[in-house]
Amino acid sequence: MTTPITAAFGTWDSPITSDLIATAQTALNDVLIDGDGIYWVEGRPTEAGRQVLVRLGVDGSHVDVTRAPFSVRTRVHEYGGGAVAAAGGTICFSNFADQRLYRLDGDGAPVALTPATTNAALRYADGLIDLRRQLWIGIREDSREAGREAVNTIVALGLNTESEGVPIVHGNDFYASPRLSPDGTRLAWLTWNHPHMPWTSTELWVGDFDGETVSNASRAAGGPVESVFQPEWSPDGILHFVSDRSGWWNLHRCDADGGSTNLCPKAAEFGRAQWGFGMSTYAFLSPRQLVCAYIENGIGRLARLGLEDGTLTPFELPWTEFAALRAREGRVVFKAGAAALASAVVVLDAASGDARVAKSESNVTGDPTLRARLSAPRMIEFPVPGGATAFALFYPPHNPGFQGPAGALPPLLVRCHGGPTSSASRSLDLRIQFWTSRGIAVVDVDYGGSTGYGRAYRNRLHLQWGIIDAQDCAAAVSFLVDRQEVDPARTVITGGSAGGFTALTCLTHPDAAVRERFKAGGSHYGVSDPAALAHDTHKFESRYLDWLIAPQSEAQTYIDRAPVRHADRLGAPVAFFQGAEDKVVPPSQTEAMVAALRAQGISALYLLFAGEQHGFRQSTHIRWALDAEFYFYKALVWSP
Repeated sequence: MTTPITAAFGTWDSPITSDLIATAQTALNDVLIDGDGIYWVEGRPTEAGRQVLVRLGVDGSHVDVTRAPFSVRTRVHEYGGGAVAAAGGTICFSNFADQRLYRLDGDGAPVALTPATTNAALRYADGLIDLRRQLWIGIREDSREAGREAVNTIVALGLNTESEGVPIVHGNDFYASPRLSPDGTRLAWLTWNHPHMPWTSTELWVGDFDGETVSNASRAAGGPVESVFQPEWSPDGILHFVSDRSGWWNLHRCDADGGSTNLCPKAAEFGRAQWGFGMSTYAFLSPRQLVCAYIENGIGRLARLGLEDGTLTPFELPWTEFAALRAREGRVVFKAGAAALASAVVVLDAASGDARVAKSESNVTGDPTLRARLSAPRMIEFPVPGGATAFALFYPPHNPGFQGPAGALPPLLVRCHGGPTSSASRSLDLRIQFWTSRGIAVVDVDYGGSTGYGRAYRNRLHLQWGIIDAQDCAAAVSFLVDRQEVDPARTVITGGSAGGFTALTCLTHPDAAVRERFKAGGSHYGVSDPAALAHDTHKFESRYLDWLIAPQSEAQTYIDRAPVRHADRLGAPVAFFQGAEDKVVPPSQTEAMVAALRAQGISALYLLFAGEQHGFRQSTHIRWALDAEFYFYKALVWSP
């Protein structure tokens, strides 16, 4: 066995390079089953982020269903999801460039079902195909009228003629998850209005559907303090859904008397924050059984649920994070990942429990040299002010070829996830391993407001964004410092989108003890001025800040929470990374912060990437952003 080289933390050589990360990973989304066909959407950084619909061949091969220049991606709500539907061999998908809906049969050329509009003003998502009536039924976002926010409706449009679609459900601000009963006579859907988000308040409605109109609509579940997620009809026509009315997202069944039954009461999350369309955490195996994914104590599991007795039987699988769950005729298909396993499309035989990977986002774990350098995280629970506790994943530095100097402690990179109503990923993230394999510890914080820990934990962030999240990130550092696991003099903080806001808030915090925890920061398309964001951002999140901070009439509260208004407190350098076409957090947010720092003579790196939106999808930009951030910290904070 080779003796490890003793070298300063942060200087270790690693084969997990930015080039490897930018080129060796694809993003997998929108898993589908249609008859014997299994499909997924594959995002390819080496093709400028093009999203490709791929079919699993009977021999295990991968067949591109959509060819260049088509890219299967919708911009409804900007975050998209649910860009493709399939039934009986017919496929309908949204194309990114023009946002038109296309039909594809077999190996034929895609045929446009919706008209071209200026600036792609009509967008479509989250659809289903009604073969009996030859209809696509789904969400339409209409931005054609200048000066007013987009109009969202559920529309029906024919599969054989071009049209913009006929609204069949309308009048509210948002819709999602239209679901047609097995006999085609009833339609269920989710809806909510400003200022709510789908994880704070949604309603489940159901009505009669005759192919042209919806009638006799009534609310089946949901309300002001209830979040409903993923309605589905069982094979025998009974409507099911996930609700957090108990304080946890649990599975429910609609009963004949108008009430509902919690099928598996449990302090676990069977639902997710609906940031995108087409999300699925359960699927029916039969009228009496379903397969479901849930999070318990921060760890994801996949199980079989008996609908008659509520028996939950977990499958023995190596993955700890599950999404995009579909089932048909005993086969279960889903996306799964774990700390040392890249996210993958997995096919499971529900009877035997045998699982096989159909497609992995990365094959690097097949390389023993790389696999040996993967840091295994551990869940930490730590105290925060007020007597509560918060959670995080801690990744210690790991590289068998190196060791730190005797008595030295590693630098720490604090990661703040986006959302902020989201959570740290439990799947292999090579960007984290990039740092840890170089001798840098990483803590991925699930601050108050994160999902996976029940509604009460999410509600810790109510009116407290910029307070609770910053407090919890600083507390995570204190916890690790007190345990002598990291160097308090070399701690930096970074985040994307809402996580960028948290990072900037920590660096400009009114409490000097919080600010001094962090010696530098990174903001990836992060929020610096919440008031400006409320004015500039897209419809989906335009009232989110009412819940996170305050009603927008309370101007002083927004000033108090805006990092850009308190740049005078900032004494640490910051690196900024921004997509030029970002409609969620516009470049003006980043540029205002950069100008404020430079006016004070504080180091501020700013990289603006052309052709990128909210998040980077092109390999060149992924590589530049990762390398630039590393060398920024190394030069200014981590140099021995």
